[in-house]
Amino acid sequence: MNELLVRSLAAIVMAAIALTAAFLGGYVFAVFVAIGAGAIFVEWRRLTEGWSAGWIVSGILYALVPALALLWLRDRSGADGLYLVFWVFIVAWTTDIGAFFAGRGIGGPKLAPSISPNKTWAGLIGGMISAGLSSWAWVEYVMLPLSLIWLAPAFAAAAQGGDLFESWLKRRAGAKDSGSMLPGHGGVLDRLDGLVVVATLTALIQAGGLL
Repeated sequence: MNELLVRSLAAIVMAAIALTAAFLGGYVFAVFVAIGAGAIFVEWRRLTEGWSAGWIVSGILYALVPALALLWLRDRSGADGLYLVFWVFIVAWTTDIGAFFAGRGIGGPKLAPSISPNKTWAGLIGGMISAGLSSWAWVEYVMLPLSLIWLAPAFAAAAQGGDLFESWLKRRAGAKDSGSMLPGHGGVLDRLDGLVVVATLTALIQAGGLL
């Protein structure tokens, strides 16, 4: 089967599961998030096996903080908690989509060739534009704070920074992917490296009263 088709079908299934779990909330969402965090930590430990103990602590925080952020946003943010979690998903996902297609379709100068040879400046900008447009549509539709429209491109850039960090981690470990659990996508960490950043930043601005 075509690689892009496999990748697309897997992404649709994963998105449907994530959205359903978030919609149901409660224990269902908590278990879903816990499974994701556990998978992230397992892959982190596989990549950093034999490294210093500090990497174990870092892995715990890397998996735990965004998991708690998502749960807090869903359950402690009032009536808009579900919509805000959906916003996190939308920004993270459309950043990846925009970066993927802009990077492949436009190409051009490399973003960080020593870390990730395939990432381009066009991909970065495409991801930011895609996140901004999708954020605008969702914010207007469900009447979330308008500030989220302007935060989306910045969070998209930060998400791609998270992607670069994960690429650097894999390069240091000598691995192509963080795992092989997800058809066409590699490991869970490969797919969630941007989401962990967006979820954490969104919880921070919500906790700081900036929304």
